[in-house]
Amino acid sequence: MKFLIASDIHGSRFYAEAVAKKFAEEGAQMLVLLGDIYNHGPRNPLPKEYDPMGVAKILNGLTEKLLVVKGNCDSDVDTMISDFEFVSEAVLVDCGKRVFLQHGDRYSIDALPKNCGDAFIYGHFHTGFIERKDGVLVANCGSVSLPKNGTAHSYIVMENGELILKDIESGKEISREKI
Repeated sequence: MKFLIASDIHGSRFYAEAVAKKFAEEGAQMLVLLGDIYNHGPRNPLPKEYDPMGVAKILNGLTEKLLVVKGNCDSDVDTMISDFEFVSEAVLVDCGKRVFLQHGDRYSIDALPKNCGDAFIYGHFHTGFIERKDGVLVANCGSVSLPKNGTAHSYIVMENGELILKDIESGKEISREKI
């Protein structure tokens, strides 16, 4: 199965549309969103085309193909405009490899979850990367709408036991690693 994993849309209809478009172009079967879907957060600027209801309309159209992990900017009221559930964390299995998913507000490369399996993917910090730590492949898919520290607007494709970090604007590969 091919997964497209993205995070931190922060209410940007422009980037929600970009994620939906890449999801179709990549031919992925499941879209995994790692939180901070609608709200921009008090420390962030408003993202391009801030329209939480527009984001909800786009994502509600993909409900059957969505797995959404709750982020620190996602509130209970967000479920009122969503046709999908938010979960606190999740585990996927790809080619027999266990991949732990969380927003990144509780765990990170500096605080790995116990028994996280072969890989850990998160968002929250808005900086995309893939690297190994203590035998675990750790990846941050970055932020599609508000990247930080000069990183790209990015997402991850997971397929055949491999993670590929890509720029959502150009589609170019940034990094790749086997789980």
